[in-house]
Amino acid sequence: MNSNKKEEDVTSNEIENNVFSDNSSDASANEPNSNELIENEETNSTDSVQLEKEKYLRLYSEFENFRRRTTKERLDWMQSASKEIIESVLPVIDDMERALSAFEKTESKSASEGLELIYKKLYGILEKKGIKPMKSIGEIFDPEIHEAVTQFPAPSPDLKGKVIDEVEKGYMLHDKVIRFAKVVVGN
Repeated sequence: MNSNKKEEDVTSNEIENNVFSDNSSDASANEPNSNELIENEETNSTDSVQLEKEKYLRLYSEFENFRRRTTKERLDWMQSASKEIIESVLPVIDDMERALSAFEKTESKSASEGLELIYKKLYGILEKKGIKPMKSIGEIFDPEIHEAVTQFPAPSPDLKGKVIDEVEKGYMLHDKVIRFAKVVVGN
């Protein structure tokens, strides 16, 4: 009986050793060794650095876009800041042009010369601010810059679809239309 008990003890000891050794090998297989931990940390830190770089680049490019957009808006604002004042002065220019053409028919030279001097000064100031009159007569009708008041039969076939008369002059401020030219189009 003692020998059977010893055999059982040995067998149970061996079984325990085998079980524990299997468990320890399973545990060591599940737990990463120190080299694997270092590699994982390096990979994680590399990924986080890469993510931070990408965030930084996105933020930097957004800021650059914002800076460019605000600079452009500021320039546009500066160029068109006086637009309302200029638009209110344009009818005065039209009246002065009509007065000059009326004075040319009369014999009052001093009055026409004085009016012409005032007109040139005012027009010069507006040109310095970026105002340019549109040339319309003889040009192809362009709805982007012209406003058709009426259509008349064209005096010649080459004037079909072109501007044959200008009722009111159009003006541009820094290549932007501030007043459309009111024109008569040949049909």
